[in-house]
Amino acid sequence: MFDPKTLLDQFLGSKVPGTEDTVRGKAGQAVQLAKDNPLATGAIGALLLGTKGGRSLTGSALKIGGLAVVAGLGYQAYKNYKAGKAPGEDTTPLIDTDVVPEAQRSGFDTQASDVDDSFALALMRAMIAAARADGHVDDDERARIADRLAVSGLEDDARDFINRELKEPTDLDEIVAAARTEEQRVELYTASRLAIDPDTRAERGYLDMLAGRLKLPDALVDHIEATVAGAPSQG
Repeated sequence: MFDPKTLLDQFLGSKVPGTEDTVRGKAGQAVQLAKDNPLATGAIGALLLGTKGGRSLTGSALKIGGLAVVAGLGYQAYKNYKAGKAPGEDTTPLIDTDVVPEAQRSGFDTQASDVDDSFALALMRAMIAAARADGHVDDDERARIADRLAVSGLEDDARDFINRELKEPTDLDEIVAAARTEEQRVELYTASRLAIDPDTRAERGYLDMLAGRLKLPDALVDHIEATVAGAPSQG
């Protein structure tokens, strides 16, 4: 069985198959990879499902791992919402303060050791479901993604998991049920929002439906939107 938490890091763009560091930190290696194997370069995008809008986080946000990024951003949004601030009012950097340790003390899942595999899988399933929301991932796109995954360096069972989630109907009930606390519900929405920049009615409608199923107040959703939109990104 693959390690869901490691795969979550790759979903969020923290590592590029065939390189030794982040996309930004080792851009030259990524360029060389493109020259040596163009298909392998496609696998970089395939880790965010080949979608047009996924945010590939950059800079210091990549150093802390995927779970901590999701939890840190979710916590910032939640804290600002509880404090009655306006969305986007607090521009505290994710890494350059004590946000992540503070988030952990507040019940958010910043440490891989504190999160069970089932919730890590739910976060990835939520990201895949969001990426599928606009119908972009059709049969042809799934075939292209499968080709890219084949040269991605991922373990066979990790590739099988991604391909299965892309093909089978989304079980939103199961994904939502995996979030057992209010903090995890925030994290689940945050991960979904990180997967896409909703610029179609279908994507926006999906995120609105997810927020409703997670029973997140509209004002809290607005804070998550503002916090994710302000995260350092190259995508």
